[in-house]
Amino acid sequence: MAEVHPRPAGTTTELALLLALATLWGASYTFIRIGVATIPPITLIACRTLIAGLLLLAIMRWRGVSMPVDGETWRRFLFQACLNSVIPWIMVAWGAQALDAGVATILNSTAPIFTFFLTLAITRHEAVTSRKLLGVVAGMAGICLIVGVQALSGFGQELTAQIVMVLAAVCYAGAAILGRGFRDLDPIVPAAGSLLCGAAILIPVSLVAEQPWMLQPSVSSILALVALAVFSTALAFVIYFRLIRTLGSVGTTAQAYLRVPIGVAVGVIFLGEQPSSTVWIGLACVVVGVAAMTIPARKRSAAAA
Repeated sequence: MAEVHPRPAGTTTELALLLALATLWGASYTFIRIGVATIPPITLIACRTLIAGLLLLAIMRWRGVSMPVDGETWRRFLFQACLNSVIPWIMVAWGAQALDAGVATILNSTAPIFTFFLTLAITRHEAVTSRKLLGVVAGMAGICLIVGVQALSGFGQELTAQIVMVLAAVCYAGAAILGRGFRDLDPIVPAAGSLLCGAAILIPVSLVAEQPWMLQPSVSSILALVALAVFSTALAFVIYFRLIRTLGSVGTTAQAYLRVPIGVAVGVIFLGEQPSSTVWIGLACVVVGVAAMTIPARKRSAAAA
């Protein structure tokens, strides 16, 4: 069988979208932190998926895009929802409560590693090149430098939470590969379908486990939930499924590397933090890693052949 390659696209546009996706998902941690102050985690995630799914459904109707009606496509939406939102979002919310932020960030940024190795071992739908291997190594080196090697000093403690965080990253990797199966659909369709499936799973769990009708959420938590649903979920998922088609699954999951430098920038701008020289070196490693995994290699010209 011939190898399937991602659809060609403008490199500048796709890298800009990759940065936008990393920013939207990077900001989600702040929104979640504010939201869970007065809204329990499962209820927060259930509302996140429901609001985002309904918003995308309304946009689809406005654009005249139809939702598939066949059972096979909806089964794939359901599977995508489990891998890309329901399971990992709950895992991240739970694991982050028991881990230092540095360790949690490193573990949650390993999705490109698992995508790379799942591609190598199972699907082989994208060429596994030395450039991508360089990108994996450089990106993870940058993450460790940015967060600080000292963040790993307690590694081995809270073992269950660490395993759960790694399993969440594996889910993200599997979702990125599975997302290739939606390449023939408008990107908004699998985004809306998977979010609605996620809401259908999470809402009953929320009603049973957290009794949301008893809650008294603060205004800040409600605003954070709205921002989380509209920007870090609805908009982010549309960008995500587009990038799966254009950059491929390995390239798209490289946005995980960008979340940490974005966090560093937020700290500098809003908290007055002063990154060390090690952090700036780490940022350079991240840029090299993302470039190696996402910028297409130039083809030799016919004259040079």
